[in-house]
Amino acid sequence: MKEDELKKLQEELEEFQRERESIKSIIGSIGGETSGKKDKHINIGFTILIVILFTLDIMRHILGINIPLPTLFSIEIGLLLVSVKIIWMIHKQMKVEHFQFWILNSIEYRINEISKKLVKIEEVIKENANETSESDL
Repeated sequence: MKEDELKKLQEELEEFQRERESIKSIIGSIGGETSGKKDKHINIGFTILIVILFTLDIMRHILGINIPLPTLFSIEIGLLLVSVKIIWMIHKQMKVEHFQFWILNSIEYRINEISKKLVKIEEVIKENANETSESDL
């Protein structure tokens, strides 16, 4: 009987390791360290573009420098860039929330499996307790 238990434990350990590897690959595909670097570069790019546009507009109004851009063009482009950045951030957040939902769903599934196993164990313990109490009589 101990050999059966050892085989079951070995199978559970192998199953756990397979699940761990699949979770690692999923987390890597959602966004890991490379995604963070990419996000940082995109954020810097958006910031630089917006600062340049507003700086050019301020230079036109304060210093009177003639810049070949329409008056409100830099504000409109800046607003467009900020809007695109917000949409991009919402998209990234949706990916994170989907992943969190998937994790919570798998945890709930595991808890339900454990709960079923506990019920079965309780039944076996009660049966064994009844058998031992009957044999004592």
